[in-house]
Amino acid sequence: MDLQSLAVVLRAALSHVPEERKAAEASLTQLEIPKQLFDPNVFNTWMILFLNLLERPVPVEGQPLDPDARKSWGWWKVKKWIIHILNRLYTRFADMKLQRPESKAFAQMFQKNYAGKILGCHLQLLNAIRTGGYLPDRVINLILQYLTNSVTKNSMYQLMQPQIDIILFEIIFPLMCFNDSDQMLWDEDPHEYVRKGYDIIEDLYSPRTAAMDFVSELVRKRGKSNLQKFIHFIVEIFMRYNEASIEVKPYRQKDGALLAIGTLCDRLKQTEPYKAELERMLVQHVFPEFSSHIGHLRAKAAWVAGQYAHINFSDQNNFRKAMHCVISGLRDPELPVRVDSVFALRSFVEACKDLDEIRPILPQLLDEFFKLMSEVENEDLVFTLETIVDKFGEEMAPYALGLCQSLAAAFWRCMASSEADEEVEDTGALAAVGCLRAISTILESISSLPHLFPQIEPTLLPILRRMLTSDGQDVYEEVLEIVSYMTFYSPTISLEMWGLWPLMMEALNDWAIDFFENILVPLDNYISRGTDQFIACKDPDYQQSLWRALSSIMTDQNMEDSDIIPAPKLIEVVFQNCKGQVDHWIEPYLRLTIDQLRRAVKPYLKSLLVQVIANTLYYNPSLTLGTLHKLGVATEIFNLWFGMLQQVKKSGIRANFKREHDKKVCCLGLTSLISLPANHIPPEALERIFKATLELLVSYKDQVAESKRENEAAAEDLDGFDGDEEDEDIESDKEMGYDDEDGDEVSSVNLQKLREARGFQPHYDDDDDDSDDDFSDDEELQSPIDEVDPFIFFVDTIQAMQASDPARFQSLMQTLDFRYQALANGLAQHAEERKVEIEKEKLEKANAQ
Repeated sequence: MDLQSLAVVLRAALSHVPEERKAAEASLTQLEIPKQLFDPNVFNTWMILFLNLLERPVPVEGQPLDPDARKSWGWWKVKKWIIHILNRLYTRFADMKLQRPESKAFAQMFQKNYAGKILGCHLQLLNAIRTGGYLPDRVINLILQYLTNSVTKNSMYQLMQPQIDIILFEIIFPLMCFNDSDQMLWDEDPHEYVRKGYDIIEDLYSPRTAAMDFVSELVRKRGKSNLQKFIHFIVEIFMRYNEASIEVKPYRQKDGALLAIGTLCDRLKQTEPYKAELERMLVQHVFPEFSSHIGHLRAKAAWVAGQYAHINFSDQNNFRKAMHCVISGLRDPELPVRVDSVFALRSFVEACKDLDEIRPILPQLLDEFFKLMSEVENEDLVFTLETIVDKFGEEMAPYALGLCQSLAAAFWRCMASSEADEEVEDTGALAAVGCLRAISTILESISSLPHLFPQIEPTLLPILRRMLTSDGQDVYEEVLEIVSYMTFYSPTISLEMWGLWPLMMEALNDWAIDFFENILVPLDNYISRGTDQFIACKDPDYQQSLWRALSSIMTDQNMEDSDIIPAPKLIEVVFQNCKGQVDHWIEPYLRLTIDQLRRAVKPYLKSLLVQVIANTLYYNPSLTLGTLHKLGVATEIFNLWFGMLQQVKKSGIRANFKREHDKKVCCLGLTSLISLPANHIPPEALERIFKATLELLVSYKDQVAESKRENEAAAEDLDGFDGDEEDEDIESDKEMGYDDEDGDEVSSVNLQKLREARGFQPHYDDDDDDSDDDFSDDEELQSPIDEVDPFIFFVDTIQAMQASDPARFQSLMQTLDFRYQALANGLAQHAEERKVEIEKEKLEKANAQ
């Protein structure tokens, strides 16, 4: 059946049960706009039907009395799906800048003929809110999304403008106020009230969140004509509230006004004259509600205070008063007040410049915090704890064990509730992740106190054992971070912690390849900090299990280059840490590396694989060179290596071995080759190696110097940074929306919770053809070669050749032209300077102890 025929059927069905039409309507725009709809006649037929259905009054008879059944009643579902479809069409075709050439004519037709009519129908439906009629929450939410997206379009805003006061004050603001449903939930199920209030998914469907979004977008894009009158409206509510007797105070309107002030926080903090009045507003209209007999106003006062915790208080007593009121809220008899107080506390801890305000009550604060955690599963609670731990650092040491025990207990509760109840699975899982993140934060804060780690280990081991299996896939990254801390900062790695190695290997061999980069860190710790156990233990055989995992990954033809990158890094860890103890692994790992090198495409992976060869040369140059000759690949490998060293990009920088670490490893490997006797290295090969090493050392020296300069400059910039300074130059007409018609959809303000809770690192492309993972640099990882100075190592090697084989040394020097002789002399001088610097650093370190 084509769309034209379907429209005929739909028109005939208008008098029947609308439930039967939902599938036909919803399917029209779910993925792509059907080509038939681009026919103006077909599209017009459908739009007439849709608009007729929207305008048609919903029958009073037959509507269910039960609220849940009512919103799912057939007529309301039809209207909801029509609005959904119209919103989708508006999103796709309302912005000409986003249109492809073939859709521009259709978009113009849609904007000209239908966008305004849809807006009119939506406003007519919203009138029900003014007259006390009924509209399902989802219908209100979808209509407000349409209105919010219309604010940025001049033509649509002009249609809306005559009614903007009605929309703003009689529709939007009432939706922001505390209502009967809120009160019922507050009284009957405060836990559900809290869950809904902080559930991002609920926000997507909430009329209140949609109303907040509308206000935010309106003052952002049309602020000149709306911000002042909206604030004046809010101030009038504050004044009426203050003047009214306690029996008739408009408590719910005051709640809505506080929500509006909190919603516009970012705008008001940057805009005069409001910016200068914020502290006074808090003192006059927010602080009194901390002691209100109305619970939801106490909660809203805590929330608003948290929104404004970072302003510059002219009177620090006001900051202290607000913070102590928020802290007192942790003991409020009403659960939602306690929860909002904890969230607000996070902002005050971040903004607090004098921790002595909190330090004396820190134990009681933590007690109240964990009482609340035992009642509520919410990751935002844990964010506050992370902030406290981060702010107090080592001062948390006396509480570290207790904190980890409480967080571990909370973690198990979250897991149990999410496994028992599918409805709370997402909330429980997010809260569980939050508990693990907080544990990591605590471990980081006590990193300079290694004696505490063995005390904490028994509390964490059950979580680690369980969650390093497939049961922990949703929290695997967080669990590996904890394992990394425990294996790095503990005085020694216990046998119990070694028991986690097989679990990680099993996961890596089965399902955890996506976490290979994360697994790399604890495995590095095990090998580098527990080298004797790694070498000696045969049950389990750690060396063999590592070989099986790496060979399986590196021989898998389906693996992408990016999946394999951690493998050569781990091979490097083995040879750098186990020098002289793993000769038997030279040939197997070289075979594996060379096979992968022939298949590799990404330059970064190629560089890492060549560095495996450099590391084996540094480990044992004679054995490595002999193995390369045995495999018949020595000439092939060195030609490839020297070719990669000579490659440069258009900008003139090296195309390979970009990191300091890469250059250093290559220098050590090549210098080790130079140390071999004359019968191992022919004169022409020696000359080539010597010159390549000279150039690489010079490049390494320059990069180290540049990094030092950048670090010093960054430190100076940080010292001079004033975090309180803000750019106040934001009042342009363009920003207020008179020149700008951006087509961006408006994000829910509360969806920022997700972004704020997680770090985000943009990836910057290189200036040429590839954008490898070169910048996922692990320069800060500790390595045995950290103590090896490549300049001293090189000069000592050349001096040893000069002493043991003067003729060979003289022959080599005679092959060098003036440039290379100058480079060699300069590096020899630099090596002497480095010796002096190193001795000075050792002396300073000794004196400091």
